[in-house]
Amino acid sequence: MSGKLLIESPTKADGAALWRIARDSAKLDLNSPYAYMLWCRDFAESSVVVSEGGEPVGFVIAYRRPDEPETALVWQVAVDASQRGKGLAGTLLDELFTRLVERGVRYLETTITPDNEASIRLFASFAKRWNTSCETSRLFEAEDFPDDENVHAPEDLYRIGPLQPLNRQ
Repeated sequence: MSGKLLIESPTKADGAALWRIARDSAKLDLNSPYAYMLWCRDFAESSVVVSEGGEPVGFVIAYRRPDEPETALVWQVAVDASQRGKGLAGTLLDELFTRLVERGVRYLETTITPDNEASIRLFASFAKRWNTSCETSRLFEAEDFPDDENVHAPEDLYRIGPLQPLNRQ
């Protein structure tokens, strides 16, 4: 597959493809296909999907925190194996937060397990590009998760900001 990449807000029709990309990543906590379809319908304004030749090849899904509307929490970032290593995840984050900052968002939050070095680098790089700080703290301990057989790793909260519009020259 080779063609121009198009970044836009997802539609509910993208939900199944986002589920497949997340599943195939073998890194993300996989939600139900239904959850991805609802996400694409209900949180399209705070999410982006990138397509090549009409087929989704990556996404960022996020939501504005109801109790803190100046903060958007990035739930998942995933890029199809065919597109990895091209900086696409960072491009998607920049595109999404350029839009969100125009709508009053000043902080990005996300959670990352301490062993997920790729995600840690992705969000540290985002903070550097946006010339702002990145604070981390423990949000959830492993014991907080209800899974008895496969203990979930702890999740650290990354809070990046304040965000100002990027100067794109």
